[in-house]
Amino acid sequence: MKFRPLHDRVVVRRLEQESKTKGGIFIPDTVKEKPQEGEIMAVGPGARDDDGNIVPLSVKPGDRVLFAKWSGNEIRMDGEELLVMKESDLLGILGGTPAKAGAAKKGR
Repeated sequence: MKFRPLHDRVVVRRLEQESKTKGGIFIPDTVKEKPQEGEIMAVGPGARDDDGNIVPLSVKPGDRVLFAKWSGNEIRMDGEELLVMKESDLLGILGGTPAKAGAAKKGR
């Protein structure tokens, strides 16, 4: 991809939603909602603080993220539909750090 977002913006590719529920029911395309889960494709250098210093973003390319339903601007690049949004539109990073969860259980 030959696109680099500016400031605190990120480029997100939506991840496809499952077409079948856990109970085995197939969901037709006409009633599917757009997924709110995606993968970070590119990040900007960061926003500037009050002193003019660049504050780097918390996400990096490859991170799986959740974002608000109506956030971002849709663009089409190389035949692929992508979203460009500010980092503040992201709700969180999926995956976390399993090592910390395991360490908490050992302490009990």
